[in-house]
Amino acid sequence: MGKKVQLTKAEEEVMKILWDLGSGLVRDIRDRFGDPKPARNTVSTVLRILEKKGFVAHEPLGNVHRYYPLLDKSDYSRSQLLCLMDSYFNNSFPAMASMFVNARDLSAKELEELLEETKKEIENLKKKS
Repeated sequence: MGKKVQLTKAEEEVMKILWDLGSGLVRDIRDRFGDPKPARNTVSTVLRILEKKGFVAHEPLGNVHRYYPLLDKSDYSRSQLLCLMDSYFNNSFPAMASMFVNARDLSAKELEELLEETKKEIENLKKKS
């Protein structure tokens, strides 16, 4: 995902449901919301906006549409994390990681696991060079 696109809270909620479902009708998506559920027209409007933004597409099924995501959840998550790092941490991954470590009050075991994963990634990068 090359461009930075920030979804509204409502758009992101619909996308999370679609990513979970894989595809669905407005009714299917609406049914996944907690109470009080949004109006059918609200869900339909959000889906049309997401379609204009290039996040979803639809296939007609008689007089209804089945919507499906065009963007993978991990790709969107990655772009949002990079945007967060750029906006709040001066594009510094170590600064962002340090904040998460401190905010989450990670245990020694969790920090060791993080270190091991980082070492594996470093080795993978060295092999590619």
